[in-house]
Amino acid sequence: MVVLAVPSGVSAQRTAKPVLHGQHWMAITGKPLGATAGSMMFQKGGNAVDAAAAMLAATSTMWDVLSWGGETQALIYNPHTQKVIGINALGVAPTGATVEFFQGQDMEHPPQYGPHAAVTPGTPGGLITMVAEYGQLSLAEVLAPAIQMAGGYPIDEGTARSIRGQVEQISQWQYSPEVYLTHPEDKENPAPRTGEIFRQPDLQNTLQKLVEAEAEALATGASREEAIYAAYDRFYR
Repeated sequence: MVVLAVPSGVSAQRTAKPVLHGQHWMAITGKPLGATAGSMMFQKGGNAVDAAAAMLAATSTMWDVLSWGGETQALIYNPHTQKVIGINALGVAPTGATVEFFQGQDMEHPPQYGPHAAVTPGTPGGLITMVAEYGQLSLAEVLAPAIQMAGGYPIDEGTARSIRGQVEQISQWQYSPEVYLTHPEDKENPAPRTGEIFRQPDLQNTLQKLVEAEAEALATGASREEAIYAAYDRFYR
């Protein structure tokens, strides 16, 4: 018989978080699988920027409130120059997002939610710039964990709960339910269940195209940096 002594008032979901110590590197983010992606970059010989970019890619893939459609800011400290580099990857308004466009849609201003509220995604450009300018690994290596996760990963309780709380809002849009509401037959709770394998094939294809653009550029004799920026052009142009 095994007896576990649990202090009163401690729920099953709470666990102790001991202080962590590292000798060579440390990868920390809000999702355990995301931190795993960062640690993989260090094990491949990458630097802190490679690890941070891999964690950004992974968490953008598995965190509904982050996502690839958002924006990214980063501070990078260079110990050799003792300078801090700022990455400000804020999305810009689409070319067609003019006053006349919104007036033609009977809107006085852009809406708070939906496709007409979105800017051009800033995260892909910020991540690619970080890897090209300050990383050591290829974009393919940095994106590999995120691509694998987009193909399917066990969704965590927090993300499943967040999606469950936004079913009504998600249902307003044409394509969002196909991705996030994985149980349309369940009218009471169409959201994914905690622990089920959550797949995003369209996102996986998009990330794979960035890797393919890098590989094609390398095949023509492009440098590492030029090849990574070929992926930038593939996404934005």
